[in-house]
Amino acid sequence: MEIRKIDASLVTDTVKKLYLDMNYNIGEDILDALKKAKETENSEIGRDVLSQLIENNKIAADEEIPICQDTGMAVLFIEYGEHVVIENGSFEDAVQEGVRRAYIDGYLRKSVVRDPVFDRTNTKDNTPAIIYTTIVPGNKIHILAGCKGFGSENMSAVKMLTPSAGLEGVKKFILDTVAYAGPNPCPPIVVGVGLGGTFEKAAMLAKKATLRPINEPNPDERYSTLEKELLGEINKMGFGPAGLGGNNTALGVNIEVFPTHIAGMPVAVNICCHAARHKETVI
Repeated sequence: MEIRKIDASLVTDTVKKLYLDMNYNIGEDILDALKKAKETENSEIGRDVLSQLIENNKIAADEEIPICQDTGMAVLFIEYGEHVVIENGSFEDAVQEGVRRAYIDGYLRKSVVRDPVFDRTNTKDNTPAIIYTTIVPGNKIHILAGCKGFGSENMSAVKMLTPSAGLEGVKKFILDTVAYAGPNPCPPIVVGVGLGGTFEKAAMLAKKATLRPINEPNPDERYSTLEKELLGEINKMGFGPAGLGGNNTALGVNIEVFPTHIAGMPVAVNICCHAARHKETVI
């Protein structure tokens, strides 16, 4: 396969477009789920909340304004073809510049601070973005991007279970995490679960799981069945839309898995609010 040259400006323009698009236009998977939730919601207040969310998403799209005032921290999962060469700049810089231009030109809220503890001054352009890059065969670049608000991010958790905990231990930790979150992450939520790997790999898998369309179940029937079971149990908790009560606390549960060590069973739960913004494209 021949080497393919891609100008850094194309990467920047593509990333900018993705972030403007995801902040103005909710995904069809989420919109469809909100409409279905409205049909099945047993609480009158809950149905009213869902109606407002659906209307909010329409206004955001029509007027090209953010779905939510918290426009999140940018996270990207990149599959970078090994036969691609970036010209007139570096790939990392091109991606960061795309995020920067989206948040500045699109008047999106800048929410990133320079240092987590000692220098919490705003970077004023929502960078740096968090970029996970995997080198793959081919001459294309696949970009899966999201922006994560911290009302829900703050309710996420990781636990290093041992194999003796078994499936029931996994389910208990996931359900306990969602129950502890309660109304804080702006339900109805999307629950991303990462199973396996190491401490940090499980968390990365959970984050990636929140970016998978909720109408695409895990291809492994064992895990797709578990996704359905957990969704049912979460919706029995009764927090409901906006935490005001009802039978639609979650829109979906997505699980991603990875091989792990014989002595461990890491589990991560990344909770995402109803503004589950994600877009992807291929260059």
